[in-house]
Amino acid sequence: MLTVSDIAPNQTCAGLSRRNFLQAGVLGSLALPDLLANRALAAEAGLHLKDKCVVLLFLQGGPPHIEFFDPKMTAPKEIRSITGEVKTNIPGITFGGTFPKLAKMTDKFSVVRSYGSKNGGHTYHPVTVAGNPLQTSMSALYARVAGTNHPDTGMPRNTLVLPEAIDPELKLGRNFETGALPTLTQAGDLGASYAAFNPAGGGEINSDMRLQVAPERLADRKGLLSSLDGLRRDVDASGLLESADKYQQQAFDTISRGVADAFDWTQEDPKTIARYDTRPMFDQKKLQRYYDMKRASNLLGLQMLMARRMCEAGCGFVTVSDCGWDYHANNNSPKYMTGVYPMGNQVDHAVSAFIEDVHQRGLSEKILLVVTGEMGRTPRINKNGGRDHYGNLTSLLVSGGGLKMGRIIGESDRQAAEPATRPYTPKHLMSTIMHTLFDIGELRLADSVPKPVADIITGGSPIEELV
Repeated sequence: MLTVSDIAPNQTCAGLSRRNFLQAGVLGSLALPDLLANRALAAEAGLHLKDKCVVLLFLQGGPPHIEFFDPKMTAPKEIRSITGEVKTNIPGITFGGTFPKLAKMTDKFSVVRSYGSKNGGHTYHPVTVAGNPLQTSMSALYARVAGTNHPDTGMPRNTLVLPEAIDPELKLGRNFETGALPTLTQAGDLGASYAAFNPAGGGEINSDMRLQVAPERLADRKGLLSSLDGLRRDVDASGLLESADKYQQQAFDTISRGVADAFDWTQEDPKTIARYDTRPMFDQKKLQRYYDMKRASNLLGLQMLMARRMCEAGCGFVTVSDCGWDYHANNNSPKYMTGVYPMGNQVDHAVSAFIEDVHQRGLSEKILLVVTGEMGRTPRINKNGGRDHYGNLTSLLVSGGGLKMGRIIGESDRQAAEPATRPYTPKHLMSTIMHTLFDIGELRLADSVPKPVADIITGGSPIEELV
């Protein structure tokens, strides 16, 4: 039994000890040797699994579609974007005024203006589950077919990245066990084994490998890695590994190779960190004083950096959660939607950094980025200068993954209230993502995939202008 542990009672704000974090970062959601013992199944999955991964940036609260990518400046004042507009490099196309960086790189992504979640409340599964009968999120469906952990690196295939993964001292008031957040990545009828791994905490991490390291060494990541390297040399010299079960040895190798490093964004080049970093953009405490924005943070850039690192390490589906997008302007959020300026600028900075980074690294064909939320916002501004819940139109940006880029797909009507062209829904979005991740033809013939799962993955129609 080898477990990385810190015997000091040091708890994060989520009630998760540093010990649990290290276990989580190394092991994922199930006993690692048991998972690695399923390598043969993973090999079979490889027949219909493309070399792709998905990063779903979910803007919780309902990002206003007009202030995002459909500003409607020709509409009356009570409808058009309060942030104005910015010209893109597609003639005649503008975005909301907080997106100047994305406006300059529209060849690297596509926007769907006729997409609507058909959801009018703060529930997330209507988008991520898209009404499938198993009540299983896209990420959990992916893990069921691909396997819960990467067979070579041990990286969890399905991961949720919260702001607390960047700053464990945050106190954002979430309940990891019973709150709304798990519906982003819920496993539904598939069972908890396929739920997303959360490096910030939540749930029991079942481990069967333990290494006792003094707390002061855990504070120094380099010291921890040195301890692991030294331990590996000692065990190899003893011949213990030669007689170990092959899966136990593989699990040992996984830890000694440092899969937990994927969660350590501080290992990045300082210039890369600076490009992503959104912490200097605004004081998150000024927004958190409002009830609807109490979970807002300025850590989105570093969350996106962590997501890219996890994709490189073998994670197939990363869900990034960004909160604080509820804009009624009823004293629970700022009057006149002034919070959209820092939050919109942060999305612009973080998403443009991510897209630029994956292109520079040659990963744009491999990684599909999806940016959306559970709904949009009413076209007409309310009496407080805010916008209320609205599901008929919802912001949707997609980038990479081998799909068709540089497109503005569909149109809304003159008041950005309804699709004026073919409407798209979460079912189309799910199908687009599944067609990116899987060889649909091969998957239909796979004996190892339960028919209800295969039917959900293969049965939909993708957004046709993207594929």
